[in-house]
Amino acid sequence: MTRSLVLTVIGPDRPGIVDLLSRTVNEAGGNWLESQMSRLAGQFAGILRVECEDEKVEALRASIDALPGLRVIVDEGTEEETPQGVHLEVVGGDRPGIVRQIAGKLAGYGVNVLRLETSRTGAPWSGGALFRANALIAVPPEVSLDQLRQELEAIALDLMVEVKIAD
Repeated sequence: MTRSLVLTVIGPDRPGIVDLLSRTVNEAGGNWLESQMSRLAGQFAGILRVECEDEKVEALRASIDALPGLRVIVDEGTEEETPQGVHLEVVGGDRPGIVRQIAGKLAGYGVNVLRLETSRTGAPWSGGALFRANALIAVPPEVSLDQLRQELEAIALDLMVEVKIAD
């Protein structure tokens, strides 16, 4: 029987980390299924899901624990169906509290954030900083998408950002 493992990896960024991880997983008998990885503030940060036969899990864990220069957390995963997602985009002048206010409103409606990517870049027309967020959210069936859209648009006015929801 196979088990699903989720690995969270962080360490100083350098060439070859993905090769090292993939080689380690493969040599221990694991199968790399999905991942998201990024370089943030000079650090390599990644999360990946692998599957492995039950009898090879401990060897895989030991191999992962021995990787030089990386901190790795290994957790058991589950085989669950990914919920249908709705796309959310937020764009506007950067300022503290944008993520906090949007996330607070989403949590209040029981919305689950499935994926979130944010960035801050220069805004050529103003010389300030431009904040951008793209998210995939799972909205509970009992929540009206129109009502959620209205609530987020009200927050957007206060934050001076643009919010778009597309299902």
